[in-house]
Amino acid sequence: MKFVDEAFIDIAAGDGGNGCVSFRHEKYKEFGGPNGGDGGRGGHVFAVADPNLNTLVDFRYSRRHEAKRGEHGMGSDMFGAAGTDITLKMPVGTIITDAETGEVLYELLTPGEVVTIAKGGDGGFGNMRFKSAINRAPRQKTPGWPGEKKNLKLELKVLADVGLLGMPNAGKSTFITAVSNARPKIADYPFTTLHPNLGVVRVGPEQSFVVADIPGLIEGASEGAGLGHQFLRHLQRTRLLLHIVDLAPFDDAVDPVAQAKAIVNELKKYDQKLYSKPRWLVLNKLDMVPKEEREARVKDFVKRFKWKGPVFEISALTREGCEPLIHAIFRHVQSEQRIENEPVEVDPRFAGDDAV
Repeated sequence: MKFVDEAFIDIAAGDGGNGCVSFRHEKYKEFGGPNGGDGGRGGHVFAVADPNLNTLVDFRYSRRHEAKRGEHGMGSDMFGAAGTDITLKMPVGTIITDAETGEVLYELLTPGEVVTIAKGGDGGFGNMRFKSAINRAPRQKTPGWPGEKKNLKLELKVLADVGLLGMPNAGKSTFITAVSNARPKIADYPFTTLHPNLGVVRVGPEQSFVVADIPGLIEGASEGAGLGHQFLRHLQRTRLLLHIVDLAPFDDAVDPVAQAKAIVNELKKYDQKLYSKPRWLVLNKLDMVPKEEREARVKDFVKRFKWKGPVFEISALTREGCEPLIHAIFRHVQSEQRIENEPVEVDPRFAGDDAV
């Protein structure tokens, strides 16, 4: 299934039902009084985070979603029934934004999380609501309130622990195939990956992390060139970025250092916060470099790239060097999770039973 990570939808909650003007007409009751009931509430529109979904493709072909309006009030003190609510299932990680203002309204981060994205209108009052000591036979009623209507933008950011950076054909898809259960398309030409791929890497029993492979970046990606710019936002929630570099490009005129610097510049232009994330350098395709030249080529790259962070040398094709890298990633992800889960000190003023 094609990965659709962005969709625009129109939603409309139900209008409230109108109130009713009615009077009792019962035998032996000459002045029965008002008995017009209130209208019913309009249906709400809910969004629920469904862990079984991983794409917004359903919303690409179904843009309009309307809840039912409430029924009108009736005589004999009968209130109108509330309109039927509708629930839209969305993948975990979906960001719901107002398409007109750009304001982020909700983020569905927890499986099963439910939010009300459009509230149904309240029902109108029937004439029994207006009865008083001086107005014994009111003929007033009010119409139902309109339900909320919104134009929304849905955006899905992949929830992954590790994100892969790199030029097209750097070996990202081969790497994710080698270390996880993902099976993306792999070929010997650029732009093989056309949509993000997620892979679960098993380190041991109940020990795993998730890797996200996005389309390769090219120079100018932050301004919209190529495919990768559409998916850079998927890297914003990762705990670690792996910058995979092709150390043995097919074209001798291609300089791996220049390509690596271009990737870093695009990352910095796109989002300073994303640029500041922990980033490791992974030098790939060592199987295509003669053994006697590997050490010198790696040292030359690190020196010209002016890299001072962690460096890993691997061959995703033969899986050489992948095992130490996997365990290092798992240790890093675990440490990040511990930091995130540390208890936060609560101000005593807000810790009591009366805290809101």
